[in-house]
Parts: sequence; structure tokens; C-alpha cells
Amino acid sequence: MQFRNILLEEKNEIGFLSLNRPETRNALDATILKELEEGFHILENQPDIRIIVIQSSSDKAFAAGADIKALHSRSPLDALIPGMQALYNKIENCTKPTIALVNGFALGGGCELALACDIRIATERAKFGLPELNLGIIPGAGGTQRLARTIGKGRALDLILTGKIIDCREAERIGLATYFTPIEELETLLTTITDNILKKAPLAIQLAKMVVHKGFDIDLQTAQWIEKLSSSVLFGTEDKKEGTLAFIEKRAAQFSNK
Repeated sequence: MQFRNILLEEKNEIGFLSLNRPETRNALDATILKELEEGFHILENQPDIRIIVIQSSSDKAFAAGADIKALHSRSPLDALIPGMQALYNKIENCTKPTIALVNGFALGGGCELALACDIRIATERAKFGLPELNLGIIPGAGGTQRLARTIGKGRALDLILTGKIIDCREAERIGLATYFTPIEELETLLTTITDNILKKAPLAIQLAKMVVHKGFDIDLQTAQWIEKLSSSVLFGTEDKKEGTLAFIEKRAAQFSNK
């Protein structure tokens, strides 16, 4: 499939989805969002891809937010369309680990896109913010909810109400960025993280993600039952037998995703 606004690449079981609209700092209009959804679907359903990395093709912006001109003409009913919020839900619920590589501005919908990923790596060029209140709206693609769940309600309200833009070090300090790295060390850090993930059993990764996300907002007892049931499923897999036997035999496990 040919895309105009994104690039897809596969390397060593990792799928890279690069936003490629540098002339607008990857402004998230309907066209790029449609391609993002289609490209992500391709990577998620590619059997030999185990990790998905979302990044930008340029170092100016990860994504600078929604297309303001398009936003200006939207009606109240337009806000009820699933749109960006539904797409980011799909990314969050992906069965494969997702990594946002932020090298430049991640503002508004761009920040919300990063929040939908499991891990966020920020370089020294990264800047994060949710300035929607300046436009008379609120973050509407999961920002009010994911940000509060990621960094706490107080800090989330501070960022949303002031609209301030924070740098990479502050983002890491408050937990918005999972990692901070100088740009020259980015490839090494990304390789370290992905290598560690690729050593793990794919089914265990999938269920670990599901348990964390589904259990986060419910009572502890119910969440622990989800945890127990997921453990029960994994106890019956070939990967569990292989993983435990490999540990006993002091060798690297060879998981088969079964």
C-alpha cells in the first residue's frame, strides 16, 4: 500500500511507523490520521513484527497537534465522531508493545498519541504539552484521562490548565516520558529496550498489557481475578513450559508463541 503522509519499515522484528508530513510538523488532519490507522493496522497484523515504534521522519516535531484550520470549522456533532480518540484506543489496546520515539514537539493530539503508547522515549529536542484550552477546547483524544493516569491528577491539571510546554527532562521527571536520552545515544537505548522485550514470550506480553490496562480502573479484587485468569491461561501454554525449562537448563528460551 502506498502512503503519502507516513512511512512504514520493518527491521529485526520491529515495525517503524514514521509520520511524514514535515511541512506541517505532522499536523494531524483527517488524511494523516486515516493513513496512521491503516499503517498501524498493517504492522499490528504482520506476524513477524513483535514491536511497533511510532516516530517522525523529521527532528522538528513528533506531531504538533490537530490541524487548526480544520478544527475551526468543526461542529458540536463532529466531536462525537470516534475519530482520533478511537484510533488512540486501538493503539493503546494493541496486542504488541508500542514505543513512541519523541524527537521534537509533541503537542495536543501529538502528546496524546505518545500517551497512547506503552513506552515513551524523549530526546533532548522533545517538548510536550496540551495547549488546547488556548483554543477554547479541551484535550479530546484521551489527554485528560491518560495524562492524569500517567503523571497524577494534580500534575495533569497543571499542564492542562496552564497550557505550558515542558522539555524532555521535566517530562521524564514527572513520568510523562519513560526515558530521556541524548540523540546520539538514542539508537543504543532503543536497541536495549527492544532487545529486552524480544526475549520475552509474546503471549505473556499480550496478557500483561491487557491485565494492566483492564485492571487499572477497577477494584483491586476484580483486577486480581483478571490477573489470576490470565496466569491460568499462560500456565497451559508451550511457552510457559519452554520458559521454565530454559531457566532450569540455564539457556536462552526459544518461544514459539503457543
